[in-house]
Amino acid sequence: MKNIKRLLLAALILALAVSAFGCANNEPKPSEETPSDKTELTKITVAASPVPHAEILKQVKSDLADKGYELEVVEFADYVQPNMVVEAGDIDANFFQHKPYLDNFNEEKGTNIVSVASVHFEPLGIYPGKSNDLSNIPDGATIAVPNDTTNEARALLLLEANGIITIKEGAGLTATKKDVVDNPYNVDIVELEAAQVARVVGETDFVVLNGNYALEAGFNVESDALTKEEQDSEAAQTYANILCVKAGNEETEKTKVLIEVLKSAKVKQYIADTYEGAVVAID
Repeated sequence: MKNIKRLLLAALILALAVSAFGCANNEPKPSEETPSDKTELTKITVAASPVPHAEILKQVKSDLADKGYELEVVEFADYVQPNMVVEAGDIDANFFQHKPYLDNFNEEKGTNIVSVASVHFEPLGIYPGKSNDLSNIPDGATIAVPNDTTNEARALLLLEANGIITIKEGAGLTATKKDVVDNPYNVDIVELEAAQVARVVGETDFVVLNGNYALEAGFNVESDALTKEEQDSEAAQTYANILCVKAGNEETEKTKVLIEVLKSAKVKQYIADTYEGAVVAID
């Protein structure tokens, strides 16, 4: 009888053990893949010229990520495509131009792009080529300038301010070399696409460069320019570089957050530390 009781007790213990093991195996296992607690970022695309615009934008990528946005910077080397891709709706915004250029572009191309923020100013400068002395300009000297309407006028106004030429009164921001009424040095003004001007430094006596193209060519307006637009001049406001979007998108969340980060103290400090006067932040 005792043996029977021992056998029954052993069987009961075994049954309980098997039952407990089975229950343990039926408990849900922790997932091998830990669910991500990160929310998917909303993409913002911005068309920009490489220097300094794309460089500045890259400084705010982490700030935008903190706000739930992924910034994609699409670089362009010309002044036409950045506006066309925004107009087409392929890109959210662009950052490369100033207001006079934008106004002229809209008028000529029939686009409807608007400025939403002024970010910085890039002083236009006259840089040496084969000659390096504006007080001793050779007769018949060649001077390369950007050929788009507003930047050419800006270049001509800078040449006029330095006594090299005189422009017809009232020509203003639409001036071209046809508006030159006095040319005491018989200078030959060579009109080139803005991105090409720096490439003829060794072929012309002087070149007039936009700030971003001067930087790309390795020039610094403070140390290399023979003369430049002053920071307290009307040009500093008139030719401030702007963040632009297609009309109708001025109040979107993407636009608002871009304005916020580009106008931040962080960006102002980055500009001051990096470009040493070649780029000046606008308050």
